Amino acid sequence: MTTSVSPDLRRIWRGARVPLALLALIFVAAALLLLGRGEQAHGALEPGSYEPAGAHALVKLLKDQGVDVRTARTAAEADSEVGEETTLLVTAPDLAPAKQFDALRERAADVVLVTPGERTLHDSLPLVQQAGLSGVGTLPPQCTVAAAVAAGEATLGGIGYASPGARSCYPGEDGGGTLLQLAGGRGTTTLLGSPAPLTNARLADEGNAALALRLLGAHPKLVWYLPSETDPALDGSRRSIFALIPDGWYYGAAQAFVAVALLALWRARRLGPVVTEPLPIVVRAAETAEGRARLYRRAKAAGHAGETLREAARGRLRTALGLPRDADAQALVASVSTRTGRPANDVGAVLYGPPVPDDPALVRLAGELDRVEREAGRT
Repeated sequence: MTTSVSPDLRRIWRGARVPLALLALIFVAAALLLLGRGEQAHGALEPGSYEPAGAHALVKLLKDQGVDVRTARTAAEADSEVGEETTLLVTAPDLAPAKQFDALRERAADVVLVTPGERTLHDSLPLVQQAGLSGVGTLPPQCTVAAAVAAGEATLGGIGYASPGARSCYPGEDGGGTLLQLAGGRGTTTLLGSPAPLTNARLADEGNAALALRLLGAHPKLVWYLPSETDPALDGSRRSIFALIPDGWYYGAAQAFVAVALLALWRARRLGPVVTEPLPIVVRAAETAEGRARLYRRAKAAGHAGETLREAARGRLRTALGLPRDADAQALVASVSTRTGRPANDVGAVLYGPPVPDDPALVRLAGELDRVEREAGRT
């Protein structure tokens, strides 16, 4: 009778059901929370985002002032919303298609650009140059722009800009204005070196709210344009399938991977180190040999059994004749032939012959090997 120490399905299920239940509970709770919260906006300067970098608070103030705020995420949506009495806010100008962007600026009454980079300046505002970078902090206006004068000190900084004939406000450490206003077209184009005064986290600081309301609420309608790399209007753009997957799915997959890895490590430790145990009984050598013989017989492995007998006999003959253990077949056959007087061919056939085909041949081989050993053992 044998006792199995390997875990069966029942023991595995008993050990894993609690962790699996906890994991399922976590997924169900996360799904319910997501469904209960509904669709919420995330990201920098998102009009519906409550995050510190979002802009829900500013949008709420603008709507309370009677401004009609329209959100556009593609150039086509922005084009359908922009009109004569419209302020256009572009949160990421460098991502906006250049041709459509210039057309929008010509149609809008006023334009506000947040942190435009080299691409926008080169393609649409060639007279404007970047004038260094500075830290974001409280700065005085030091200009004559009505919105800046009314707001007073504000939280600005970041990219500084300079342009001939432009009105520069809130100068940074390198002297460039972190608020630059250009006249042209139907109204003005204002460049902000930092999005800080528009965000939820900084809107209530200093004169940020006053500055934002005067820049974005001067007209009855505001188009809040959030360009993205997936806009079909971008030349040569291709939407990858990975761009359609929300960021939350990546975070959830990473958390699930960590949870599974920790569960695997926890369960692996329960196996513990290998422990040797004494056998309950002692089996005699004769019974072991007899059991192996039965296995050979059941498997009809007469050839394998005969080779085992030959190998054992060759080892005993090398010892009896004083030959090294690694003596080759030619030396062993010559020594046995000299000792026994048998022809070398007969000795070679007994010790290194072909495999025996059946049990009777195995019995005959065992007898021959026994006789050769007895003859070689005579002095």
